[in-house]
Amino acid sequence: MKTPIFFGVRWLTPMYKKKRQLEMALQSIETFKNPKVNLEQYQTPAKIAADILWNAHAMGDIQGMKVADLACGTGIFSIGSALLGAAEVVGVDVDPDAVEIARQETAQRGLGEVARYIMGDVTQFNEKADTVIQNPPFGAQKINRKEIDRLFMKKAIEVAPVVYSFHIMETEEFVRNYFCKLGGEVTNVFRYRFPLPKIYDFHQKENFEVDVVVLRVLRD
Repeated sequence: MKTPIFFGVRWLTPMYKKKRQLEMALQSIETFKNPKVNLEQYQTPAKIAADILWNAHAMGDIQGMKVADLACGTGIFSIGSALLGAAEVVGVDVDPDAVEIARQETAQRGLGEVARYIMGDVTQFNEKADTVIQNPPFGAQKINRKEIDRLFMKKAIEVAPVVYSFHIMETEEFVRNYFCKLGGEVTNVFRYRFPLPKIYDFHQKENFEVDVVVLRVLRD
């Protein structure tokens, strides 16, 4: 069993015993009030977030651990990790509006002693954690997609020995190879249809879905 790097904090008992209960709890988290097109902000659906968190919890990557949520948005993975018994959670996002919502949502649930948030560039984050969960900008407009992926993958591997990382499915081969180059090994793969509502001018359809892949990566 892994030994958490974060000491002096009591182990928390998960608040939910069923994935569906966690999903319902995450559904009430407020989404982005004014999504920023340059950040390509999309709220992770509660069903997908709950599935990733539940699997991470089952593999021993959440309870009693320090979890870093990179590109945390309004805090769905941070709050979910706290609800599943993380010892400490730190969310990082460059958008001050999203961070403020995350802080409010966390406080309303009485999780302020477990989860905290940093407003800033993920590349400047220098703390260590046991587990990283990240859903970086998809780059669905195909502008600097691989560059964005590289920045987040490199940072995630630096921060924690266990990483859960979201990516557009068509980039899976590139992502796998780059994680390998960074000294990581892909141990598990989760695939989803991620709904993207029409919230930006470049969207041509009211609603559409993209295929995404979430890789669990262990650092050598």
